Amino acid sequence: MSSSVIKRLTARDTRLSTFRFYDLLVHIFVVILLISNLVGQKRCVIPFIHVFGQVPEVSGAQLLFPLTYIFGNIFTEVYGYGASRRAIWIALFSNVLMTIVGVCVVSFPAASNWPNQKAFEAVFYVVPRFVLASLVAFWAGEFTNSYTLARMKLWTNGRWLWTRTVGSTITGQFVDTITVIFIAFVGTASWPDILNLMVSGYLFKVIYEVVATPATYWVVNMLKRAEGIDVYDRGTNFNPFARTAHL
Repeated sequence: MSSSVIKRLTARDTRLSTFRFYDLLVHIFVVILLISNLVGQKRCVIPFIHVFGQVPEVSGAQLLFPLTYIFGNIFTEVYGYGASRRAIWIALFSNVLMTIVGVCVVSFPAASNWPNQKAFEAVFYVVPRFVLASLVAFWAGEFTNSYTLARMKLWTNGRWLWTRTVGSTITGQFVDTITVIFIAFVGTASWPDILNLMVSGYLFKVIYEVVATPATYWVVNMLKRAEGIDVYDRGTNFNPFARTAHL
């Protein structure tokens, strides 16, 4: 298939194994998710941004995790909802595996001549409640994001990509943010603090996506030309647990 010709296909007409860049993008997507969880405990300041005279603080995860939604947009826009569904499940299972391995390794007694146990625990130790919150929020938010974008692509007949990338992020990050904060902090933090975390985290993620829209446009258009396809999810089964028909 010539890279200069872009064919409009339905998800049923595609086979993921024939795409040149899909598997590479899935690997990058998974790596970004895993790294965002590893650096999530670090609190960072952004010195070149001031909000009401204050330098905002964000977690390491907030700097990286929104990229996973950009990847979700790319998967759905270029390859279809089924391709995004497969990538989300692979990333979820990878995250679960990393968590299990991290907990097991941390729990083993440290050798007497190894002085870095506390530092190791600071990075790899996880609170079960926070792990559950992160996993559920990722799963629910990513599928909401992909479903919204796929539906909006049909409604707009493929026009106005920016409406889909921003619109899907608005819904997906809303579900993600509400879910992770609620599960992680309800009962241990005051409701004003919980509401503040929800609003500030949600606004940061949505603004992040809006700022990244030009880069998303460039990547999507480049991939469509390189793969020679533009997938529309007509007749797609949007059940998150359904098997992707064409692997």
